[in-house]
Amino acid sequence: MKILLNCAMSVDGKIALPTRKETKISNREDLERVHRMRNEVDAILVGIGTILADDPKLTVGEKYAKVVKQPLRIVLDSHGRTPQTARVLNDQAKTLIVTNESCTKTFSGADVARFGKDRVDLKALVGHLEKSGIRTLLVEGGGTVMWSFFREGLVDEMSVFVGSMIIGGKTSPTLAGGEGFGSLEEATRLKFVSCEQLGDGVLLRYEVIK
Repeated sequence: MKILLNCAMSVDGKIALPTRKETKISNREDLERVHRMRNEVDAILVGIGTILADDPKLTVGEKYAKVVKQPLRIVLDSHGRTPQTARVLNDQAKTLIVTNESCTKTFSGADVARFGKDRVDLKALVGHLEKSGIRTLLVEGGGTVMWSFFREGLVDEMSVFVGSMIIGGKTSPTLAGGEGFGSLEEATRLKFVSCEQLGDGVLLRYEVIK
């Protein structure tokens, strides 16, 4: 499976405000790119924090593609906190909620898979998705989820849109949250692929060196 990471951040590396409320960093050109990218993958994944903060639909807008192919929507939700009113549970696309093994909650409008004792076991989930026929997975956030994929060595490529703004705040979430690597030797190394101006922002593309 190819795992792609995509996010938007400010020039100072923040992906949201200190309040963690929905923060629109992408411009129109980047939004169009994201929808086209979604239309080309088999599944999109976010964490429960993104669901609670932004309530995204995680679908492809019909105006962005001639033939719309809605990918599977996946939510990492270890303890089953996804509200039944969440837009990701609508009938516009299929949804998979992934919890830990001790969570017994079910959701109307979504299938459930359970991996891991406390937090979701990502490698077990990826294996399950591959067996289910998923060949391309797009990880869209948030920072803790993206860090978890880097920690497990699961990311193959990443695209980062840098919006022309400064958000600031030492508590503002960053592209890769979590505890971070303990040394530069452990750090994820990237190969620069391209740089492209999108409106008033910049799109950076990288491959992960493994």
